[in-house]
Amino acid sequence: MGENMRVISPFVKHVLYPGLSRTGYLRQRKGQSPAVVTYHGVLPAGYQVIDPQLDGNLLSVENLRQQIQFLKTHYEVISPEDFRDSCEAKCKLPPRAVLLTCDDGLRNHLTTMLPVLREVAVRCLFFVTGPSAEKASTMLWHEQLYLLLLTAPATIRLDLPEAGVQSEARSLPAKRELWRRLLLRLSVVDSEQRWKMLEKIRTQLGQPDSLDAKYREHPVLAERFLTLNRDELRQMADAGMSIGAHTDSHPNLSQMPEKLAVRELRQNREQLELALGKQVWALAFPFGDPASVSAREMRLAEQCGFTCAFVNHEYEPENEYPRFALPRVHVTAEMSLAELEARLSGFHSSLRRLLA
Repeated sequence: MGENMRVISPFVKHVLYPGLSRTGYLRQRKGQSPAVVTYHGVLPAGYQVIDPQLDGNLLSVENLRQQIQFLKTHYEVISPEDFRDSCEAKCKLPPRAVLLTCDDGLRNHLTTMLPVLREVAVRCLFFVTGPSAEKASTMLWHEQLYLLLLTAPATIRLDLPEAGVQSEARSLPAKRELWRRLLLRLSVVDSEQRWKMLEKIRTQLGQPDSLDAKYREHPVLAERFLTLNRDELRQMADAGMSIGAHTDSHPNLSQMPEKLAVRELRQNREQLELALGKQVWALAFPFGDPASVSAREMRLAEQCGFTCAFVNHEYEPENEYPRFALPRVHVTAEMSLAELEARLSGFHSSLRRLLA
């Protein structure tokens, strides 16, 4: 974000966007591409936010309900299948079409998010990882890594020659930067090696127990951090939700050798189709930013048989996008209805370009 945008951001978010939203101006802006909204889940009842970077993508139940009701009232919330058919040029979508998506396949998607979706009578495309096709739930490795670093003693010392990491961190910003480095380093290897390295990190940090086992025994933490298992995933599908792929183990795909990246995509899709007895046609790239998704990953998604794939780039409705690089509006806990609408309309991205 440019310096000018930073300076006027409070005015933009609290005055300009609400004013334009109230007048209906933002809804008059029409473009060629349907808007896609992506969520990451809902804060379970009784859960206390641990860290803004860790929990900042999760909405309260009230905010989720308000957003979806707003979208249903002022936009055309389409089904995942209508979106798929439009990608294949089998149908034309209405003006102001919006697709709802949600990433990671956490348990709160079933227990807390699904009731809201059913109450408002809309459907969502949920992107899940490999463990959701298995009998047992687990934690996403990158969240477990973040928690291990966050809850460690004030000074962290790690020695992981196999990952090329020998580092020390003495503050929260330093821990976050170490997490970003490890995220890239651990994405190079397959999931089995990655979990072994996580176990080594846990031991070096002096953590006595696996967070996966610890959180499994705590109902609220399990709802926040554990993934859906196979039975829970089937409940989502039986409730009318669509299921897409999010890779087998949620690595940064751009860091992986091509052979491992193909395995991540193909194995995830095949296991989900086996568990559900349905075609899995959509993919959401993990992280989804330009640093984690290159032309190679887009090519591999098509090669592995997906109809389309989603990234988390800025959305501009006047543009037409390739089927394997479809942008999404990434919703955060602090995003207001007016800001959401500014992003859906493309006004936000236009203003950023103007003030860059």
